[in-house]
Formats: sequence, C-alpha cells, structure tokens
Amino acid sequence: MNVTLKIFRYNPEVDKKWHYETYNIQAEPTDRVLDLLEYVKGYIDGTLSFRRSCAHGVCGSDAMRINGKNSLACKTLVRDLGDKITVDPILGLKVEKDLIVDMKPFFDNYKKVLPWFVNDSPLPADGKERLQSPEQRERFDETTKCILCACCTTSCPSFWASDDYLGPAALVTAHRFIFDSRDEAAAERIEIISETHGLARCHTAFNCTMACPRDIQVTKAIGELKMLTITGKLE
Repeated sequence: MNVTLKIFRYNPEVDKKWHYETYNIQAEPTDRVLDLLEYVKGYIDGTLSFRRSCAHGVCGSDAMRINGKNSLACKTLVRDLGDKITVDPILGLKVEKDLIVDMKPFFDNYKKVLPWFVNDSPLPADGKERLQSPEQRERFDETTKCILCACCTTSCPSFWASDDYLGPAALVTAHRFIFDSRDEAAAERIEIISETHGLARCHTAFNCTMACPRDIQVTKAIGELKMLTITGKLE
C-alpha cells in the first residue's frame, strides 16, 4: 500500500522553527511505524533522528505521538492507522531534534519516588530469599510492567502544565514498591507522593491509562494510592 508519512522535523542547528516533512512510501499492512521511520532514515533522509533500541516493545525508547496518540513505534502497525500517518514527538518535554525529546525531567521525577527495593532487615535465618505469597505478589504485579516509555506521563494534561508534577509513571512506580510486602520504605514514599506535586495534581483524566502500551490500569493504581493516603491501610 502507498503510505503518506508526515514527520515532525526540527534541527536546532539549522531550523528557527519546527516543520513537517512528508514522504510517500510503499509499505506492507503488517509493517510497523518504526519500519517506516527506519526506511526513511536509511533510504531517503539520513538526517532523520529518533530513539529506538530493542524494537520489540520492551525498552520503551521509541515512544512518540502517532496520529495524535502516544504509542510505541515498534508496536503500532500500518494496518491499524491507514494510509495517512503523522508522527510527532511526545508532548511536555523539550524537543532536542526531530522525534527526540529531553527525558531528564521525566527521569528526575521518577527518581524522587525511590524506585528501588528498600529492606535493611536481616535475611531469613535459613539464608533464603524473602518469600511472598501469590496473593501478596498479585497486589502489585500489574505495576511491575512499566517500561518507562513516558507515554502515560506525556499524555497527562497536569504534566503539560508543569513538569514538576511527578506524573503517572513515577506514581505507578511508587505503587509497585509501596504495595510490595517485602519493602520497608512505604511510609517515606507515601510522604513524597502526598506533597504538592504528587497525587493532588492527578485529576483522573484517564489519558494515562489509554496511552499505556503495556495496558497497565494507571488511573486505577493512582486511585489506590489516593485511597491509601486517606485510610493509611496497605490492603
């Protein structure tokens, strides 16, 4: 099929303002948007810049806006988009070049929620790992699936308004550790997410849930954190 691919372009070294460039290329319905971008870069315009790594929906590096929706280029098929495709960088972060944005504000907020396992208690007497029941693991299993692609955070109107807002991805990560029965830093994380730029900034728009390429129920997880700050019960 013939595809009209319109790509956001901006090179700060030569451009005063961003613009779009359009490419007419042949594609298979089962091609991914990433395949089209690779074709343009390899055969038409080698200056095109975008991030990609694993190309299998695991690393999250190729998050971008495709036909107005945050998606991973490596998971989005041409057949689901039609013959007119527009690709933009994700919103709310400074564009460095073409589809590449500065991810530093995103990761700075991620680090604020202590995204690592905290447990200073001695290991069990038998020297084995700290055990969990299937039910304990089930409590936070879904939020372990986050790949830090930033699709959720950069689809959030509150983050567009202020990059001081922790954002959905950071809150999902907080959820993952707060509800882990083995972790001992729940109180500290709850204090962090209860600050001005934490949970209070979430207005339940559901953009984050719709944008997540891993199908995490992001809004639900944030709702559980809000309930936790009210009840104080880790259930």
